[in-house]
Amino acid sequence: MSQLNSFDEFRCGYIAIVGRPNVGKSTLMNTLIGAKVSITSRKAQTTRHRITGIQTKDDTQFIYVDTPGFQTRHANPLNRTLNRTVTNTLTASDVILMLIEAGTFGAADQQVIDLLPKNVPVILVINKSDRVKDKAIMMPFAQRIMSLFPFAAVVPVSATLKFQLDNLESEIKKYLPLNPPVFDPDDITDRSEKFLATEIVREKLFRFVGDELPYTSTVLIEKFEQEGNLRRIFIAILVDRDGHKSMVIGNKGARLKDISTQSRQDMEKLFGGPVYLEIWVKVKSGWADNEAGLRAYGYE
Repeated sequence: MSQLNSFDEFRCGYIAIVGRPNVGKSTLMNTLIGAKVSITSRKAQTTRHRITGIQTKDDTQFIYVDTPGFQTRHANPLNRTLNRTVTNTLTASDVILMLIEAGTFGAADQQVIDLLPKNVPVILVINKSDRVKDKAIMMPFAQRIMSLFPFAAVVPVSATLKFQLDNLESEIKKYLPLNPPVFDPDDITDRSEKFLATEIVREKLFRFVGDELPYTSTVLIEKFEQEGNLRRIFIAILVDRDGHKSMVIGNKGARLKDISTQSRQDMEKLFGGPVYLEIWVKVKSGWADNEAGLRAYGYE
């Protein structure tokens, strides 16, 4: 970021990224900030927390907030907590990105639109637009969605191919308030390394085990030490039953080894140094039976 004599013309604000589960919110934020701070998975509802990603460019600081996908299918303590996270984030944002998938719009998308506040600029972001073979359908599709809410703008993008992301940033900047930066120019997230380490392991856990593993499974730091550039990290994966434990460990420990290896590689890339990682799998029943239990384990 160039040094300015004053911040009179500097823009800084919070941008909430919302949408139904598994529409690409985390991938979009990671691509926008140029670093992987929010985990991704084909398993819907991977994101459980508000994840902040920060991108500072010249006279603008974009503070993106990746939210859990709004849950409508099951009324349990976890989903109620996740939904509160989404609604609280919306009202506290300067700009909202409403993310949908190109050519696809259903009841779950509509339910998110119904939550959008009228007093915050909302940009409709049509993700995965590169996958639509017949480009002629894009305009009527966008017009149909635009008729459902007074969106400030519409931008078709591809988060994975970085298509139109410069245009998206330009649209966002128009609506950010004149404010000095909140974070240092080199910051990419407000989350701690401990939190990021658990999220990386959780991503690999869902990636390797998939839909067989319940959402109540979680990941906790047992010890996090740093000696110079070396980080020693000890992590526990908590599951509900012995059968889930065997599922995570895999045949002769092969699956747990894959989870550990890929997690360590991602941590080393993100932290910029060597990582010694040990992961255990433990059975812990009843920890997520109520909302107080969820808060005790870090849910917001």
